[in-house]
Amino acid sequence: MNGTSAFLSPLARTMPPSGIRQFFNAVNANPRVISLGVGEPDFRTPKHAREACMRMLEAESMTYTPNEGLMALREAIADYLYEGWRLAYEPSKEVLITVGGSEAIDLALRALITSGDEVLVPVPNYVVYTPIALLNGGTVVEIPLSASKSFKLTAEALRQAITPRSKVLVVNFPNNPTGAIMTYDDWLPIAKLIEEHNLIVLSDEIYAELTYEQKHVSLASLPGMKDRTIVISGFSKAFAMTGWRVGYACGHSDLIGAMTKIHQYTAICAPVIGQIAALECLRGCMEEKDRMIQSYDQRRRKFVQGLQDIGLPCKEPEGALYAFPSIAHTGMSSQQFAKKLLEEAEVAAIPGDVFGSGGEGHLRCCYAASSSQLAEALQRMDYFLRSQRI
Repeated sequence: MNGTSAFLSPLARTMPPSGIRQFFNAVNANPRVISLGVGEPDFRTPKHAREACMRMLEAESMTYTPNEGLMALREAIADYLYEGWRLAYEPSKEVLITVGGSEAIDLALRALITSGDEVLVPVPNYVVYTPIALLNGGTVVEIPLSASKSFKLTAEALRQAITPRSKVLVVNFPNNPTGAIMTYDDWLPIAKLIEEHNLIVLSDEIYAELTYEQKHVSLASLPGMKDRTIVISGFSKAFAMTGWRVGYACGHSDLIGAMTKIHQYTAICAPVIGQIAALECLRGCMEEKDRMIQSYDQRRRKFVQGLQDIGLPCKEPEGALYAFPSIAHTGMSSQQFAKKLLEEAEVAAIPGDVFGSGGEGHLRCCYAASSSQLAEALQRMDYFLRSQRI
């Protein structure tokens, strides 16, 4: 059939592909490329989790689980969140297991958005929020985050973005791509505005475990915030389970119930084998998780110092897995710099502008690669900068 693109919706036809995946594909096409692009740990999933899955494969068939996920996993997640961040959720009705954190984000925005609702998205930020909001009929309002304020969300910036049509605020701290975190005192004035303007919050906390100077503070832990916040997280980053695709959402039973109904008709349930691995991680892999985080902390310090040494100004990130150096002084756009770096130095990093307008002039570099790869990447980047006479 000719002209089948005419059948596509205008949004599907015009929506650009992920700026991250473009560079991911380039890495797969050239084995010599060192990837600082995709936020993927270089560790294996903890051994006990792998062994539990192998035992299950031998002993049982791979069946569906309840739509909400295995009760044992939901209970373990509730215990984990309470122990770690004093977030109290009822496993039977306030916890939903999803196909990665990405499905949880999609379900939350589908459940919340009515056509024309404004979705407030601080930028730079993870690339999925805006496309999903648009696909569900929302209007996206970007809130610029400033490097001069450590890329934190401020009450002043939020207040300026709010209108009578504002409904959903998306927050992602520790932040991808900047590594910024929010403290309790940072959140207090934000929480007051959220209540004042009756906003609902999608809080993507996939990097909650990955804070290095101080402990993560969830917005949902502040007074009055739990019932109007959907907390989203998963096992990909802290437990090295990116390919297993297990995430979760926690919130008021009305919100989780609505998300579960959509989940029933789309994914049905998260893969049972992934749920078993996640459960085993929570039951017996905490020491291994902590060792991975300690390693990321060491890499973070050395890599950021290396960026500074070769002439790329970079604030030390306080969370997540990313450095966000400035390349503004090179005279190149972030797209130009990233493409030339890939072509000439065979190092893949993500141009900052794919994370929203506030990311222009920066480059996202993931330091979850091995220490040897990070060292080699810095050498290649140094040579590249010198070759550009920068």
